[in-house]
Amino acid sequence: MSSLQLTEFVKRPSAGRSGKMVNVRCNFFEVTKLPTVVTHYDISISCDMPPPVNRRIFEQLVKSYRASDLGGVLPVFDGRRNLFSTKELPFESRTFDVTLNTDFVPRSNRPIPVFKVKIKKVATINLEELQRFLNGKAALSNNCLTAIMSLNILIHHQPAMLYATFGRSFYTPHGSQTLAGSLEVWQGFYQSVRPTTGKMMVNVDVTATAFFQGIPLLEMVVKILGLRSLDDLRRPTPPLNWIKVERAIKQLRITVTHREKSTRSFKITGLTEKSALDETFKCQIHPTDPEASPEEEVISIVTYFKNAYNRVLNFPMLRCVRVGKVVLPMEVCKVIPGQRYPKKLDEAQTADMIKFTSKNPVTRANTIKNGLQILDFDNNEHLKEAGMKVSNEMVVVPARVLPAPTVCYHPSSRESSFKPKDGAWNLRDKKLIQGGTLGSWGVLVFGTERDCSRVVLQGFIRELILTCQDTGMNVVNREPPVNYANPHGDIEAALKGIWMKAGNMVKSMPQLIVCILPNTGTPLYAKIKRVTDTVIGVSSQCMQMKHVHMAKKQYCANVCLKMNVKIGGANVQLSSGMLDFVTTRPTVIIGVDVTHPHPSDNTHPSIAAAVASLDNRAARYATAVRVQKARTETVADLSNMTIELLKKYYQACGQKPERILVYRDGVSEGQFSTMLKTEVASIRAGCHRLEANYNPKVTYVVVQKRHHARFFPMNSQSADRSGNCQPGTCVDTTIVHPFEFDFYIQSHAGLLGTSRPTHYQVLQDDNNFTSDDLQCLTYNLCHLFARATRTVSIVPAVYYAHIVAARARFHAKGEHWSDNQSTESGTGPDMTTYAAVKPELDKGKDLYHTS
Repeated sequence: MSSLQLTEFVKRPSAGRSGKMVNVRCNFFEVTKLPTVVTHYDISISCDMPPPVNRRIFEQLVKSYRASDLGGVLPVFDGRRNLFSTKELPFESRTFDVTLNTDFVPRSNRPIPVFKVKIKKVATINLEELQRFLNGKAALSNNCLTAIMSLNILIHHQPAMLYATFGRSFYTPHGSQTLAGSLEVWQGFYQSVRPTTGKMMVNVDVTATAFFQGIPLLEMVVKILGLRSLDDLRRPTPPLNWIKVERAIKQLRITVTHREKSTRSFKITGLTEKSALDETFKCQIHPTDPEASPEEEVISIVTYFKNAYNRVLNFPMLRCVRVGKVVLPMEVCKVIPGQRYPKKLDEAQTADMIKFTSKNPVTRANTIKNGLQILDFDNNEHLKEAGMKVSNEMVVVPARVLPAPTVCYHPSSRESSFKPKDGAWNLRDKKLIQGGTLGSWGVLVFGTERDCSRVVLQGFIRELILTCQDTGMNVVNREPPVNYANPHGDIEAALKGIWMKAGNMVKSMPQLIVCILPNTGTPLYAKIKRVTDTVIGVSSQCMQMKHVHMAKKQYCANVCLKMNVKIGGANVQLSSGMLDFVTTRPTVIIGVDVTHPHPSDNTHPSIAAAVASLDNRAARYATAVRVQKARTETVADLSNMTIELLKKYYQACGQKPERILVYRDGVSEGQFSTMLKTEVASIRAGCHRLEANYNPKVTYVVVQKRHHARFFPMNSQSADRSGNCQPGTCVDTTIVHPFEFDFYIQSHAGLLGTSRPTHYQVLQDDNNFTSDDLQCLTYNLCHLFARATRTVSIVPAVYYAHIVAARARFHAKGEHWSDNQSTESGTGPDMTTYAAVKPELDKGKDLYHTS
């Protein structure tokens, strides 16, 4: 069949051959035997319940009716509407009555003891069609997709019944560790059935997520407020931050401890305004005379608990929690374990999470093998009934280590051209390919002279200037003006002040403002970038004050890389022949990314960013940014953004690009078709709007980092110093799509934990790339990231687009940033509050290089 009949995307050319052949293990496990037929049923439950409760209802249904009405069949359930079985049930449609223990039923108005469960047959699917797709003889049909879904539900059913499950991962408290604050991290295991060349495989990986600790609520409040003990809750001053407490515990499910036999759970909806001592309600008092009517009496929470439960509250001065219409003292509440934390982790929690999840390749591979023991495919009764078998050994995949390109610095460097070893190099005795001239600049210290004395600051500035000179930059003004500013004061006025001072000193427009920050917090950094990017129109370089006190050469060299591109210089290039696709004909490389607000953030829009190369060295880039409707992945205004970028390319080169290579980040498999029909069409429409007959050849490649494929070297000889596979490791067989053009490249050297390869999928290719050409070009580009002297994990154009989109989020007028930005609903900026990103973006400067 033709590629057009098989897929709407690009069919894979022959596999690549460039590079040194090696074998690697991959965390994929072959499905050695598949079911032959799967029957799909629709299941509906009379009351709308969350998946965990639905699973309990289904479990009870199977226990009650399997031997009789279900004909001994053991089906599997996804917790929502889909039921699958490899043996047909003895009916087309049937409704069952299921009585469930009310412990599993979240309280609404009253417990629901009986559920109506209706099961109706939808279709019978022969997996022969799926096998033909795997062999490249049939397109991916709806039947194939349903078959793959059924296999995923089949392997997920048993873990979902036993463990806390989210998405395709399940988590266990075994080996959990405490995070900063009131959280703990649980280790989990991800599993997904994936179609590959000729066979199905199960991708198993280690994962982790944060859960609330299952502790008394008062202990959680102590941790939330950063107090030392429960006794600190008694102190009158300073007042407790109840807003912070309410924000942290809202929506948590709790149980009560004052009623021993109670198993009910409650959801916290908020806090009371008054303490348990002052919070009152009307309570009916039953007189001793049976003929007398009950009387109402207003009593406090403290009095009620004394009278009703003979319990004296130890913390009557604290506020109570609201659970619907009920009010409960905090000290009788306990947090139910296994509740996932849905918000963004703060800096300390993130650091703890990284420590927990950073596992070297050997440890990660062993942990995955331990996960297989938990999954226990061989003894899974649902897999046995379905006749499905999964290997317990990681698949061995043929891979290639692509050759490193020749990296070039200025000819006056001691070693101007070289091939990087292990994906990294240093700047010692090297000069940047095009050093910029820094004539007008200023230094703004956010702090006092006591925090950073002028003597220490001048010593750092001298070291920075000396390093800039050594790397080939020309620093004309070696005594820049210095101002001190209050980090909690008027940031805009302080930045305007140093900008005026720097300009007046040399009678020219300032090029750069160096800002010394007292900490790594987001609020100050965000304000600096908003003002310098959108108000003043000048590049800024932020540094931490602790580095100023040390003045290390290596740190200064890293800062020089950023400063040079901000003032118009270029840092590095590849030797002739390494970027033939870009150099032989006018070619523009475009990176596109869209960043979204946090899932529970209902106030902020999504930000779309695109960057485009401006020369045949792929060293300088222009940018375009748009604000669009929240959580919209398709770039709404890509046509106009393309026009902007192509105009900037023409202004820089004097030529119209004949070829466009787009790297698109952040697109899931389910969105591929939409991207092909919308974004590729938008790029073409932008070209036609520039000139009716302008039809450059477009190649559109999706870049994916959010996947669970990991490579493990077979021996120490094929590993780098971190134990990971060597930079340039490329896989385009065995675990890839049955016939579409996709591949994995691990382009960077490992630093911490197990490296994640990047997955590239070609959706459109007018340039007719071979596998070798596109893979080598992609890997070579990863050596040109301007901010580092090492290869990076994704092509720089995508890296820059991501940085631009993240930066543009700081440009909202009136936005109040915090280190752990609230994700609760409420008032916040909309699209109109985002300042026009002028003049930095309009001038096509390298905004993405800023720190």
